[in-house]
Amino acid sequence: MSAVTRAAVTRIDKGPVAWLSLNRAEAMNALSERVLDALAAHLADIEDERDVRVVVVTATGRAFCAGADLKEVLGPDGKVDPARLLAFEKGAAETFAMLASLPKPVIAALNGITMAGGLELALHCDLVVASADARLGDGHINYGLLPGAGGAARLPRVVGPTRAKYLAFTGELVTAKEAQAMGLVNEVVPADQLVTRAEELATTIARRSPSALRLFKQAIDDGLDQPLASALRLERLVTAEHLHSADVDEGLRAFAEKRAPLFKTTSGGTR
Repeated sequence: MSAVTRAAVTRIDKGPVAWLSLNRAEAMNALSERVLDALAAHLADIEDERDVRVVVVTATGRAFCAGADLKEVLGPDGKVDPARLLAFEKGAAETFAMLASLPKPVIAALNGITMAGGLELALHCDLVVASADARLGDGHINYGLLPGAGGAARLPRVVGPTRAKYLAFTGELVTAKEAQAMGLVNEVVPADQLVTRAEELATTIARRSPSALRLFKQAIDDGLDQPLASALRLERLVTAEHLHSADVDEGLRAFAEKRAPLFKTTSGGTR
């Protein structure tokens, strides 16, 4: 992939934290094929990089992501091309699935408007920190559309069916504080503290056991799709796997020696 294409999503590493920024501020970071391709390429690199333990996804400008670039997904005559739109949604869904299945924690830092495909992107992250002036919503209904990258499936799992239907049916945006009350957002901070808080949170998590983080994420995400009894069996299986990790020895040794543990193993591996 060319450097120009990758520029659609920039990457900056700060120690063990990889920062990915959507870089179409002039278009409110609307999703395009170039943005999706760049994001997928960065995620493919990060998955196998041992030194990267946490990922932060954010954006430049006044919006996190206003959704799909509708000008790009329409046909040459400006009319809807179902095949073209479905292909775009398939690409978005595949890229977002890479984000959700990344064996490392992913934090979304929402710096502004987050709607439609932008909300779907945030829903595939593990934690969400939002600027106090951010606004969140689905928005598909405003243009007679339906989500195609996980919005209808993931949103009710996060906020419950009644709140999900409110956001879906009205197309309205809610404040960051309202989104926090719904469970969409973990923390709301002043706009000028968003990067600092996201960095603090990412750095704290990066100090934890990479093996434990990977398996904890797997147990939670996979367990949600199973009956409680099956989820409990999965928890025991991943715990048994983790007990063979050097991180367990280091963690318990650090406890005995009354010091902070220094975890060195990778968070990579298959899900």
